[in-house]
Amino acid sequence: MRIALITESSHSYARRADGWCGRLAEGLAEHEFRMYVLGEGGGARGGRLPVSELPIWGRRPRGRGPALHRRRSYAQAYRALVRSLVIPGEKDSFGPALYRLAALAREDGALPAFLASGPAQRVLEQVWRSPGAETAAGQPQVRDVLVAADLLEQCLRPLSASWYGAGEDGLGGADLCHVVGGGPAALPALVAKQLYGVPFVVTEHGLHLREQYRSWRTAPYRWPVRALLIAFFRQLTEETYRQAAVLTPGSDYDRRWQERCGADPARVRVVHEGTPAVARPAAGPEPERPVLVWAGALEPGRDPALVLHAFARVRAELPKARLRLYGEEGAPGYLAHLRGIAEKLGVGAAVSFEGRPEGGAAEAWEAGQVVVFSALAQRSPRLIADAMLSGRAVVSTEVGVAREVLGPTGLLVPPRDPAALAAACLALLGDAERRARLGLAGRLRAQERFAVEPVVTAFREVYLELVSRFPAYPAADRAGGAEKKGARAEVRPFARPAEYWVAGPVGGEEAPAPVGAVEPLKEAV
Repeated sequence: MRIALITESSHSYARRADGWCGRLAEGLAEHEFRMYVLGEGGGARGGRLPVSELPIWGRRPRGRGPALHRRRSYAQAYRALVRSLVIPGEKDSFGPALYRLAALAREDGALPAFLASGPAQRVLEQVWRSPGAETAAGQPQVRDVLVAADLLEQCLRPLSASWYGAGEDGLGGADLCHVVGGGPAALPALVAKQLYGVPFVVTEHGLHLREQYRSWRTAPYRWPVRALLIAFFRQLTEETYRQAAVLTPGSDYDRRWQERCGADPARVRVVHEGTPAVARPAAGPEPERPVLVWAGALEPGRDPALVLHAFARVRAELPKARLRLYGEEGAPGYLAHLRGIAEKLGVGAAVSFEGRPEGGAAEAWEAGQVVVFSALAQRSPRLIADAMLSGRAVVSTEVGVAREVLGPTGLLVPPRDPAALAAACLALLGDAERRARLGLAGRLRAQERFAVEPVVTAFREVYLELVSRFPAYPAADRAGGAEKKGARAEVRPFARPAEYWVAGPVGGEEAPAPVGAVEPLKEAV
């Protein structure tokens, strides 16, 4: 099958050749993968995979605006899109307006220039200030219109990509699209489905909409601009979840978020994020003295202050205990704040801030007897799973994915409860046999859930199921004008039948030739 992997270059699995996309393609070598990356023009790398890149952030690409007789069509579509963002009750027009803009962009490629033009800015200002518009975040000013227009142009830039042909390099020639991430990365897949009926899968290991909610709180824009962009990403997420054939969140915690945002539970399948760290040996012998280890960004959301308060109670029971915190400062001045807390609690001499471990997280886990997590919101399972793979016993606050990942192999305590956290740490520090038992159980659980092989197997099944239900069509039947001329469109079979990948070559013979030589079907399936 031909699989189009679509992602943003800001994601680690798009930038690194050995990242998530690379591991997936390597595990499913029987399929033909190609990466389509929305980036900043820095030359995205896909390892051995062929890569097509579209810069979407920053300066608008050069190009002429639409002709005078087409400007009205652009303005009507853009007006409908903006109204879906700011007028309550008109959300249903978001999808049709999005696809109308994509169709116009395919005809003349003038969408970026139009979105940055004066007519588009006037449309945005008129709708944004019209009666009935949602202005709870404040009335937009002229500078808000200019800033928001520029940001919307960048977000909508994928609609004008040159990826929508039916050739080998186009999304129309793929059997299915696999969106890794979300947000603007889903736009090409939405357009490919609209144009050619190509189904798409969405894999989110860090939910894009949730991250937008968090990042726009501190964005350097006024509240009206933030509210408008959040509305855009919310609408885009809902449309993506509505159109996706399958959603594969990385945890059950993310699944619940997706369903709350409108995803159909019947189309959601949890696939844990595989990691090659499962092959890493367990940590070596424990340190002789009792040591607690904490790792993560030094920021209020991770709540390292809770560990300091709990450690003061541990230190009162075990005077030889030490606490080592690994991680870089995530908020200005927060490290000094934590040092001050440690000094006030009288444990400053027993607490060390180690910074970022040179040998990776494995070096941090090996330095202690017990690993502690104190976050107020644990959104990703990666760090906890990595600690479990070390074979060390884990204590965590019961938030987010913690219970789902740890299960019965670790201790869970309420957040912001230093007494409960201290009691759990003391229970493990005083019982070496229990630490060893929980550490081994946690390592086995993490190896079972986060191995790469189950991820590859899960997506192999998803791919085969989807292509069996959603055949892909060539460009001639939709975009090439066959329907306009009255000709009946032909179905293009897949590059290789699904049975080929199940059975494989027989008797050492070469693989069957692509189905280009097979007589095409005469009726649409």
